[in-house]
Amino acid sequence: MNVKSTIKRILFVAIWLCIGGGMFILLMAAISTKKKGHCSDYVITLKGADKNLFIDQKDVEQLLKKATKGDIKGEPVVSFNLHELEKMLEHNTWINEAELYFDNKDVLHVTVTEKEPVARVFTTAGNSFYIDSVGNRIPLSDKLSARVPVFTGFPEKKKLIGKDSVLLMEVKAIANHVNNDAFWQSQVAQIDITLERNFEMVPVVGNHLVKLGNGENIDKKFNRLMIFYKQVLSKTGFDKYKIIDVQYKGQVVTSKYAGNAKVDSIQLRKNVEKLLRQSIEAENDTVIKALPPVVKLEKDSATTPDPSLQDNLMNNPAKNKSPNPLKSTLPKTTVKKDNKVTKDKEPKPKPAPKKPKAVMPAKVVEEANGGYN
Repeated sequence: MNVKSTIKRILFVAIWLCIGGGMFILLMAAISTKKKGHCSDYVITLKGADKNLFIDQKDVEQLLKKATKGDIKGEPVVSFNLHELEKMLEHNTWINEAELYFDNKDVLHVTVTEKEPVARVFTTAGNSFYIDSVGNRIPLSDKLSARVPVFTGFPEKKKLIGKDSVLLMEVKAIANHVNNDAFWQSQVAQIDITLERNFEMVPVVGNHLVKLGNGENIDKKFNRLMIFYKQVLSKTGFDKYKIIDVQYKGQVVTSKYAGNAKVDSIQLRKNVEKLLRQSIEAENDTVIKALPPVVKLEKDSATTPDPSLQDNLMNNPAKNKSPNPLKSTLPKTTVKKDNKVTKDKEPKPKPAPKKPKAVMPAKVVEEANGGYN
């Protein structure tokens, strides 16, 4: 039994050694044949942006010919350093990823994934560039212009610092949200970046400005705006309000007056506080009135509430009447028959009563006259 089992094991190992050796010989022969072979053909496949092709097959073909220093077809397979060719293609501005390989018929397959722009950004100096889905900068192309959301007011800097990179990531987040929704793709005309690094959206339909705050929780802000569009503007019209602010958590703040969108909110708040203080000081000093507490808005953004969205006291004097308005001290006027306007004379103050002269006693008078008669 032991002899038979040992012979079986030896035969089993010998058979597998023969199979492995044969496969190795075939593999070496195939490699040797492939090294001696030549590129019979090449196939270039482009992936990525379907409509915004900033690079085509001819561009990839020219890059490959420049790298191989000759024609691709007919060149020895061994002369192609596929790894170096992939790195060279990925070094191109518009190529995100490249993959090259030869099949068993010596056909070179080139698969190129193109970078896809998601937004076009204009700087404060008037220059512009694209950014892709991961936030990388992409230069403009001479071939065509991509139909993507437009952002204006980005800081003009060659090298971005920390806060500029954060701002660019917020631009990318807003652009990705807009591009993923067919309605917002059609409704968003452009998005402006303010000096406070907040975002203001200019719509295609409607004569209003949408204040988004910063780029945090942008999906919730657009959701609030969509609800406001459906429940309010669909009934009142898209031109009723001039300002729609969705940056506060769970709220939509509107104003029918546009005003100056770039008014310093701190200075405006000081002006309103000064007006309230003057109104209080004008009242009777003995009357003590308690002002209602200020209701703070809970925000989705790190920005401060914009007083320009509230009903301006100066623009609405009817809402700013004091409970005890001061009486006017101006003299009254009367109109005579000959249409001449004269002022009523104020009554003259009555003169103070004169004090009686002192009367000397009779005795004193007599002594002054030299005694009694």
